[in-house]
Amino acid sequence: MKIDGMATEETKAARIEDRQRQAGPKGPLPLGSFGAGPGDGAERVISGLGVAPGIAIGLAHLVESGSIHVPEYRIEADAVEAERLRFAEALAAAQQQIRKVKAKATTLPGAAAEEIGFLLDAHLQMLTGSRVVRGVERRIVEERINAEAAVQAEIAQVAQDFTALGDAYLAARAEDVREVGSRLIRNLTQTPYQAFSRLPEGSIIIAEELTPADTALMDPRRIGGFATVLGGAESHTAIMARSLGLPAVLGVAGLIGAVKTGDMVIVDGTMGRIVIHPTPETLADYRRRQEEIARVERQLAQIKGLPAVTRDGTSVTLQANLELPRELEMALAAGAEGIGLLRTEFLYMNREDLPEEEEQYEVFRQLVEGLDGRPITIRTLDIGGDKLALSLGVHAAVGSNPALGLRAIRLSLKERSLLETQLAAILRAGAHGPVRILLPMISSVGEVRQVREILKAVARRLVKEGKRIADPLPALGVMIEVPGAALAADAIAPAADFFAIGTNDLTMYTLAIDRGEEQVAHLYNPLHPAVLRLLQFTTEAGLRARIPVSVCGEIAGDPRYTPLLLGLGIRELSMAATALPRVKQRIRSLDSQAAARCARVIMDQSDSGRIAALLDDFNTLA
Repeated sequence: MKIDGMATEETKAARIEDRQRQAGPKGPLPLGSFGAGPGDGAERVISGLGVAPGIAIGLAHLVESGSIHVPEYRIEADAVEAERLRFAEALAAAQQQIRKVKAKATTLPGAAAEEIGFLLDAHLQMLTGSRVVRGVERRIVEERINAEAAVQAEIAQVAQDFTALGDAYLAARAEDVREVGSRLIRNLTQTPYQAFSRLPEGSIIIAEELTPADTALMDPRRIGGFATVLGGAESHTAIMARSLGLPAVLGVAGLIGAVKTGDMVIVDGTMGRIVIHPTPETLADYRRRQEEIARVERQLAQIKGLPAVTRDGTSVTLQANLELPRELEMALAAGAEGIGLLRTEFLYMNREDLPEEEEQYEVFRQLVEGLDGRPITIRTLDIGGDKLALSLGVHAAVGSNPALGLRAIRLSLKERSLLETQLAAILRAGAHGPVRILLPMISSVGEVRQVREILKAVARRLVKEGKRIADPLPALGVMIEVPGAALAADAIAPAADFFAIGTNDLTMYTLAIDRGEEQVAHLYNPLHPAVLRLLQFTTEAGLRARIPVSVCGEIAGDPRYTPLLLGLGIRELSMAATALPRVKQRIRSLDSQAAARCARVIMDQSDSGRIAALLDDFNTLA
């Protein structure tokens, strides 16, 4: 039942580009772009969101979906409704994806926007009560086969019928049907993009969208940087790009139609620009900028061994966030005093089976030993939102709003075997060095107490089995990232051993902003008074309870926010390894008493614009 030649969005874009070349340039270039039209070899610049600083120069590689393995199996009668629901969820996701691409396409020049809009409208119609949708549902019910197989069979039949009519226009529509089918199958199988291990060194990845799982496949020694049509500055994909030190620009309208595999491309992650077919003069300018960045990095490296102490003697602990184990060497090279946040989702991504206790233990043990006595804080599984894992299967079905659904600690407490396996691996790794456990998405004291009881039970079981574990048991901390948890921080503090404030999700949930949605990304603002008050309330509750309080969100790694965080009483920061030197440099230039006075003034403000101005003024003068 395999369909050959499943077209991708990139294939579609290439067809549109061919038509544009044949018709000649039409209309003005999009705002933020200049140069000639795509495909003529002239320099062109397109703007987007610069989400990971730095400059990458290399040959473009358009991400192709490739051949998708489609499983085929019979389902029981009582599983038909569940399978129909799974298909409906994939259908809704496909509709949302196409609408987002269509919104981006409106900024394309002249006829290009109109033509792509027509194509995407046709795709939406196929996904809304069409023959394709009805046919897939009928096959699931009558033939009792899984949704992927039903989609593939129906798409093959519709495409064959179109082709058999012998009409060139309808034959072209058959290719659009295949594209819709490919998108549905990708959603149903949660198929990640291809690995990037065979690309030439310095390749620039160009894609419609990259998930955190896709980004995890990138080796910074081989990939120079990447750019996508979709995505926001505070998405987990952006966070991983910063963590890996990969220059990245997201939310780039018109990107796919403007770049072909093999084109020379510059990714300016600092200014949020993509330069296509750069002139020799532009290339020389950007190479000079690369050299300047390298020079500054060498200067920052000189303070690696110096302590993070303010001018008036206030000491601050600087640790690193890890997305992947391979980042440990980079973190230590940057001078990290430990790992303040190990995100464990990588263990579940890009695989179909769940990691066993032994596998997790080996990963954690190697990290603990690699830290050579420095502490590590391991966060339990936080799947949900834009972080999805095929390996979890039915354990974590995608709801209508994953960010607000069964995710993080909620999933771990519902599926206790997942939590017990992780806790057992962490306890065993704790026998090799200092380890702390961090619980994500906590919203009540009861959740903390429940996990603590499970932790004790797992410890008793491991001791009976004769396995070495941490002694005493690791500190159990709470990640404050839900407004309800921040407001109840004084009640949660007595049940917790430490707080870690996750400002990314805290900002998102407080302001009702999807940080991965490029259309509202500009509204995401950590300096909103409501966010700052929750941060202040949490910090003060932790200090009153005499438990450590750290910030491990993205603002921890931005020197702009350093005076404010120190002024509020934060003395532990955890960030991407690449941000450590600049934050340390900022700390060493500060007076903590002056920072505290600045924070008090800021906390009296009610306007985020005024807050930003006060903070920027302080940074300019101090």
